[in-house]
Formats: sequence, structure tokens, C-alpha cells
Amino acid sequence: ARSIRRPVPRPPAPLARQGTLFHTWLEARWGAPRLLDTDELPGSADDGALPDRELSALQEAFLASEWAARTPIEVEPPFELLVAGVLIRGRADAVFAAPDGGIDVVDWKTGRPPRNAAEEAVRSVQLAAYRLAFAKLHGVPVSRVGAAFHHVRDNRTLRPVDLLAEAELEELIRSV
Repeated sequence: ARSIRRPVPRPPAPLARQGTLFHTWLEARWGAPRLLDTDELPGSADDGALPDRELSALQEAFLASEWAARTPIEVEPPFELLVAGVLIRGRADAVFAAPDGGIDVVDWKTGRPPRNAAEEAVRSVQLAAYRLAFAKLHGVPVSRVGAAFHHVRDNRTLRPVDLLAEAELEELIRSV
């Protein structure tokens, strides 16, 4: 919640670059325009900034997932959401039509899944914000919006069932 309220730039990290390369590949796969060329990333000219060898493993893992056969209705869609007087801006990785007529908002994760319930609860705040934002953007009840993290390397989709409701998200923002 603190990073949502007051974002602070972070130094470049190899795992972040790996994630960016994977996201760029997905955008190209689905024909979406690239937001940023990987050569424009901070540190791309540094020694050791060669193309990531893990990228092909991530691509293969994704192609074996349930998501590979689906076509998103939106890729990297931006959103703005006012919560407790704080403007939250972001981009979801992908939005899919759900079988029940609602939508599924998915965030691709190239790192490890949460190690325990406490870690999962902290990470799920991101999905709660996505769910609320896209319910408002698409004009559907929050109950018709699913939200998930797909951990690509492990081919594991996590759909937390106890995402914060709008009032709970507002309370969390106010508390920090």
C-alpha cells in the first residue's frame, strides 16, 4: 500500500529485466504495441546485459499453460483508480473474457510464488486494486471480475478468493 501511495524508483535488477523481456515477448505474441523496447531499459548497455537465457524457458512454460490458448481482450491496459482520495495508476498485464460473461484480469509473474499465506495476502492487494479498477472500467459488478497471478515458470495460477473489497482497500490506503 505504501508503494502504491508513494511510488519510489528502484534500481535495475536482473530479475526485473527478465520479467520485462517476457512481457515484451507476450505483447508481440498477441500483436500489442510495445510500451518500451528492451534496449531502452536502464542498464541495458552494461557489461553482462546480454539477452536472458531464461527467456526461452519462460516462453516454453507459458506455452504449456492454460493461458496460451486464450486470446486477451486487452493487453497492458492502463487504469486510474481513486481510492480513499489517492490516485492509483497502473497497467494490468492482460484482461480476458470469462466464461460467465465477466472478465479475468491476469498478472504474469516470472519470479517465485508466495512462500506462505502471509506473503500471498500482501501480494493480493495488487489484485484487489486491479479487480476494482477493471470492474469500474468495464461497467460490471466487482463480483463478475476475477483476478489472478499466473506464475509462469511453475505454470501455476493463483486466484485468491478473499480479495479486499472496495471499503477494505480504502481502509488500507487510509491506514498508511
